[in-house]
Amino acid sequence: MARLFVSGSTDGLGLMAARLLAETGHAVVLHARNAARAEDARRSLPKCDAVVVGDLASLKETRGVAEQVNRLGRCDAVIHNAGVGLHERLVRTPEGLPHVFAINVLAPYVLTALVERPERLVYLSSGMHRGAAHSLEDVDWTRRRWQGAMAYSESKLCDLLLAFGVARRWPGVFSNAVNPGWVATKMGGPGAPDDMDDGRRTQVWLAVSDDPGARVSGKYFHHLHPQAPDPAVHDPARQDRLLEICRRFSGVALAD
Repeated sequence: MARLFVSGSTDGLGLMAARLLAETGHAVVLHARNAARAEDARRSLPKCDAVVVGDLASLKETRGVAEQVNRLGRCDAVIHNAGVGLHERLVRTPEGLPHVFAINVLAPYVLTALVERPERLVYLSSGMHRGAAHSLEDVDWTRRRWQGAMAYSESKLCDLLLAFGVARRWPGVFSNAVNPGWVATKMGGPGAPDDMDDGRRTQVWLAVSDDPGARVSGKYFHHLHPQAPDPAVHDPARQDRLLEICRRFSGVALAD
């Protein structure tokens, strides 16, 4: 039995993955943005081991989430599922960052850095990362006119850079990224064509399976199969640049 933390697990793919993990005997720590959603999560998945609470748009609360997880004990795997979508308007966090970047990129970076190091890390990306600019210029959108779809695509490119950068720096950890597909979650909308079950199973498989195909690192998966991501995400210099941007914005360093 493994112990896992799943961020953004009050609904959608996060809750679906957590439910599958709990039903197969694993200890699951859920995450909710606030106390009301935490109660909803407990009702939705009474088999969960615990629920930690914090708004990942806030750096202070993200640190608090990491502290809560660590108090519960070391996790074998962490699934960085929390995210916001491509139709978001520009909302700035208490630290002045666009909340798309704060939630989709900075929060998983901070949690990676501060949660006791697990054996496996799974980051949710998207096929839309291929439409993103590679420069990492103006990730805080202070010089450009806001485009929600582009901000989302860039954040998903950053999630791949984060996953692959961690894989390179932490060779003892299996760190991978997942494209769950366009699925009918609250974010994806009711007309999304991809299979939600395949989306959650890929996360779970990477987090707990002893299949040799899952015990790899620095890979990108879609529906249990490896895919080739945008070649830009394999560039160590670009990975390190993102890690430095995240360190600068958060004040949190990723240990070697």
